[in-house]
Amino acid sequence: MAAVAGSLIADAILVRIGTALFPTTRGYGHFQFGDYAQLTVIGVLIACIAWPITTRISTAPRWLFTRMAYLVTLALLLPDVWLLIKNQPGLAVGVLMVMHLAIAVVTYLALTRLAPTRQPPGQRPTSRVGDDLTDEPVSFTRP
Repeated sequence: MAAVAGSLIADAILVRIGTALFPTTRGYGHFQFGDYAQLTVIGVLIACIAWPITTRISTAPRWLFTRMAYLVTLALLLPDVWLLIKNQPGLAVGVLMVMHLAIAVVTYLALTRLAPTRQPPGQRPTSRVGDDLTDEPVSFTRP
């Protein structure tokens, strides 16, 4: 819920900022709430399915999920590039690209920080570089 709500709020804020900074983008079809909200919710729900699967199949789920998030975000920018090729307003498409990046950041942080990782019964979490799933206390002082 946090990822969906946060992403929709980020979208709405970015549309407001975009149309305030670039008045020529007002009325752009993809800035209608119904247009971007549906696609945002679908994308976030797919990420919400991917995160628990990643935590179950990987010993370093955050490391893997980070790389998948980068790849998916790059792939989701391709429709924006297509809009540019189709001569859609460049400033409006730029705002859409920023919206995609914001959705990615909000969703990634919500899932990796708020959604618990599950381990099979009796198995302790393991830790790898870039992954902080250990339940051991971390000390930065010398013994």
